[in-house]
Amino acid sequence: MDFPIDLSAIGPRGQSALGLFAFTAIAWLFSSNKLRFPFLTLIWTIAAQIAIASFLLYVPPARNALASLQVAVDALQAATRVGTSFVFGYLGGGAAPFAVTDANAMFNFTFQALPFVIFFSGLSALLWHWRILKVMVSAFAFLLEKGLRVGGAVALAASANVFLGVTEAPLLIRPFLSKLTRAELFVVITAGFATVAGSVMAIYVFYLQKVESDILGQIIIASIISVPAAILMAQVMVPEEKGVAPTAASAAHEFKYASSMDAFVRGVTDGLGLYLNIIASLIAFTAFAALVNIMLTAAPDVSGEPLTLERLFGWAFAPLMWLAGVPWKDAAAAGEFMGLKTAINELVAYVRLSELPPGTFDHRTMLILIYSMCGFANFSSLGIVIGGLTALAPDRRNDVINLAPRALISGTLATLMTGAVIGLIWVG
Repeated sequence: MDFPIDLSAIGPRGQSALGLFAFTAIAWLFSSNKLRFPFLTLIWTIAAQIAIASFLLYVPPARNALASLQVAVDALQAATRVGTSFVFGYLGGGAAPFAVTDANAMFNFTFQALPFVIFFSGLSALLWHWRILKVMVSAFAFLLEKGLRVGGAVALAASANVFLGVTEAPLLIRPFLSKLTRAELFVVITAGFATVAGSVMAIYVFYLQKVESDILGQIIIASIISVPAAILMAQVMVPEEKGVAPTAASAAHEFKYASSMDAFVRGVTDGLGLYLNIIASLIAFTAFAALVNIMLTAAPDVSGEPLTLERLFGWAFAPLMWLAGVPWKDAAAAGEFMGLKTAINELVAYVRLSELPPGTFDHRTMLILIYSMCGFANFSSLGIVIGGLTALAPDRRNDVINLAPRALISGTLATLMTGAVIGLIWVG
């Protein structure tokens, strides 16, 4: 597929640089008040994303620290395997009571990979109770509050999304959810869609480590630098009314546990809910996508190939992936993965990405895809967000229902911006 306009002279970095502003321009087209554009926030966000990503990727001590996290993940996965083997036997990774002729066929996603969510959720709650995560979140929130001029409540919830999920992070500011302005609530929802929870990062690592050696570090970087991008896209699409003071917060102390045991048990319980939700979502949305593809078989072939949901999304996302920095020859294929991530979820897209034959995409394109898909902006998360936030703040039900679908757009644009950043600074 040829690009309709010859822009090859700008080069791959030029594509990504253009994308940083193009994605913001797309958000502006959806703006509820096009006269209120945060120019300073745009410049600060781009500078902050480039600075943070460059520091974590190319400063040796920072890069080594991120790479060392893989050792910790391996240890946690090994510990989880002991638990799954004890409970599920050979289905959970234990010794098989029969001769195994194909070791790969013994892998069971539900009983081997996914239970890590339960263990890591409990561990995350324990780290919060011990104030380790709380200090990290508070420090990041302070930087966002000063740099992007958002209220403390919004900065706290947005920062927490680096470690917590789309419904867990707002718990930190639960007393303030009824007081947030409509624009602030939109920032909170967008930040949830533009990041991934720490409890599922290791699942991505399980699959993607064969395509990227230090994948955990890359996932963490993507989630961190997507936070300022999410705030920018949200402020562009739903600007705050003039003269409205931001909602301050010192609410981190509101989210606490009675003891270490209480933290771990409650975390495990929450992880079980997440575990079951992931299984249900994967079954339902994978089946729905398959049903759509079955229905599309009635349509005539296009370019000698059958029409599928993935191909339709691929064509829609191809220009956006080009703007992120993907070569045009690979843009439609990369767009299929973004479409899969949006229609179903990022986990399914990452699993499919890990199954690609070596050499399908070059290293730079692979990283752009990994960063661009690193967020919860998908239709299955839409129901989770609406259900979770309306339960936390029933009086904001109408606002949540109206804003959440729009946040799918802003959250997706934020992760695409993050993909463009890695495309811009990648040096091989």
